Amino acid sequence: MLSFLAGLSIGLLFLLVARLRSGARRKALFERISIQPEAQFFSYEAQIASAIANQSTLVDELQTEVDENNRVLQYAPLGYLKIDEENRLLWCNAKARQLLGIEQTDYTSPRLLLAIARSYELDHLVEQTRKSQIECKKEWTLRSISPDPANVLEGPVYPLSGYGIPLSRGHVGIFLENRQEAVTLAQQRDRWTSDVAHELKTPLTSIRLVGETLRNRIDPSLVNWADRLLREVNRLSALVDDMLSLSHIEHRQQEQLEEADLVKLLQQAWQSLEPQAKQWDKHLEYQGPDHAIAAVNSGLIYRMLLNLLDNALKYSPSHQTIHVHYQPSDKAGIQGMLLDVFDCGEGFLEKDLTFVFDRFYRSDVSRTRSGDDAISKGTGLGLSIVQKIVEFHQGTVQARNHPETGGAWLQVWLPKSLNRTDADYSVSK
Repeated sequence: MLSFLAGLSIGLLFLLVARLRSGARRKALFERISIQPEAQFFSYEAQIASAIANQSTLVDELQTEVDENNRVLQYAPLGYLKIDEENRLLWCNAKARQLLGIEQTDYTSPRLLLAIARSYELDHLVEQTRKSQIECKKEWTLRSISPDPANVLEGPVYPLSGYGIPLSRGHVGIFLENRQEAVTLAQQRDRWTSDVAHELKTPLTSIRLVGETLRNRIDPSLVNWADRLLREVNRLSALVDDMLSLSHIEHRQQEQLEEADLVKLLQQAWQSLEPQAKQWDKHLEYQGPDHAIAAVNSGLIYRMLLNLLDNALKYSPSHQTIHVHYQPSDKAGIQGMLLDVFDCGEGFLEKDLTFVFDRFYRSDVSRTRSGDDAISKGTGLGLSIVQKIVEFHQGTVQARNHPETGGAWLQVWLPKSLNRTDADYSVSK
């Protein structure tokens, strides 16, 4: 009898332990599946059934949200592609299929992106985004070709902007934008500007000649008016020349490049501005090598340096130094030269940094060396010309304020030799 009671006690003890463990597991399960408060007084079976029903409702809601997001992406005006960790196309919307000429609509068996869309620039953007794990941007001209080697047909040619976004598990999302309309509008604007400049050049020359002739024949009391007329005509002539310069830069060809010493060009540019610098007691401080050889268009680089130094002179106070630094700098495996030009002025206003390279954009006049006519002598195209020259040489230019002097800081990177392609890569954090 005692053996029976002992065995029964041990069995009951094991049953109690099992029930406690089962209760703990059920409690943990209920905590994970979020039992509704009103269902806590029901039986375990009813609580589980309620939790399953709630989870099913939540899954349906999430699936509805996913379907809505996919529907938005499907009919978005921008192209979108989702690429997996092996560079296979998982999904793309209708706009992406139109831009890239993709015929595939079934994604149950993903294929390599490069086999579907023959764009090496797009493939490079995917790789760069995955490698850097930051948002990347790339602009290029798409020349679509049929992926069928037996029937090679060239498709439309248009400029694209690609934006890469890193996703989880090595996946990458790509947004594509057709820039054809923006490029066409820019070309029309540039053509109109060039035409207007050409039409103004001849009459302005005639007006200047007439003004110079009349100045020597009018009453001395009226000479000041004639001088004012000539100053305004010269200012308009400088504006026309800058407008024509922008047009000419955009139509120059790569064959006009030659090896040149960038340091020598810098010296020549400063010599042209030295009389103006002495008038305001400003000096040039140069740091860098004695020679810096690169394949460039000498005339354009001279104009770029002239504009950079002139801009620094205008915005720097009297009795100050203009700093110019040259140093070798490689970017994406390409050998190049980094040029820093900064002054000791008040620097760019924060609101101006986005627009300093826009045509005809001018900052607050109070930032000039004297607050009066320093800016009025310019045309508002100096830094726009700098940007065009840098882009022609496949370089980059940035505007900011120098951390030490607080003055305007323009940084230009130029490759030592050009390997011209249609792609221009940049990364933005």
